[in-house]
Amino acid sequence: MFTGSIVALITPMDIKGNICKISLKKLIKYHINSGTKAIVVVGTTGESATLTYNERIKVIMYALDYSENKIPIIAGTGFNATSKSIAMISILENSGIIGCLNITPYYNRPTQEGLYQHFKKIANNTKLPQLLYNVPIRTGCDLLPETICKLSKIKNIIGIKEATGDLSRINKIKNLINKKFFLISGDDKTSFEFMQLGGDGVISVTANIAAKTMKKFCDYIKEKKFDKAKKINQNLIKLHNQLFIESNPIPIKWAAKKIGLINSDKIRLPLTPLTKLNKKIIKITLKELNLI
Repeated sequence: MFTGSIVALITPMDIKGNICKISLKKLIKYHINSGTKAIVVVGTTGESATLTYNERIKVIMYALDYSENKIPIIAGTGFNATSKSIAMISILENSGIIGCLNITPYYNRPTQEGLYQHFKKIANNTKLPQLLYNVPIRTGCDLLPETICKLSKIKNIIGIKEATGDLSRINKIKNLINKKFFLISGDDKTSFEFMQLGGDGVISVTANIAAKTMKKFCDYIKEKKFDKAKKINQNLIKLHNQLFIESNPIPIKWAAKKIGLINSDKIRLPLTPLTKLNKKIIKITLKELNLI
């Protein structure tokens, strides 16, 4: 459940900016039918930063309901206050989620010792599996391999979403940890190399609109059919890059609306709608990939 193509799901909203349950249900059905291995809800791509605490809980519960136990749900439970993560996870303890994704605390920039104590305290207050999430470009702090190794010794810290794009991290982490520890890419454009080097899967933005293709891509790598996986990667690389032409999830929400997966590409401030120029650029790529 922590391998292969895992989608970093967008949070669909109506034109007034409220959670759109109709589109959310449609998205989850799409991923069930496409063979996506699991869904991460209310992560970065799910606009967790602009959802209220209660909205985050609601989206997770809606996702569990709509999944009908046909696809595993991983909840984004990261905050820059340790106590807030613990409080949210306590509500979700027996909800049916298969695990939590916890981002490194943003803005307050803790030391490596602070990061260790943060994740340790969260893990010690739950039985749920915990995935670490490292994305320094967004958080202002970097969870180093040595700290990851220390954290891996805690029983229910079972892996990490590495979104640095630094492929040298994989061997560093693998060489430090002598047990099964899931290494999951958080960067679509380097996911091919990441998994070739021993990564277990990808938490993908692109999978929001190309779920079957991303599943096939990951399956080929698992089967060591690297030539076939490379061909898919070459076809998708332009899309991978263009989905970050503006801050995520601006482009992916517009693309999902364009191909008919959601009813509105509404996004909350301080993020703003995709520009006309970038709509034209992405539209060309969607046509080339037969997504529209």
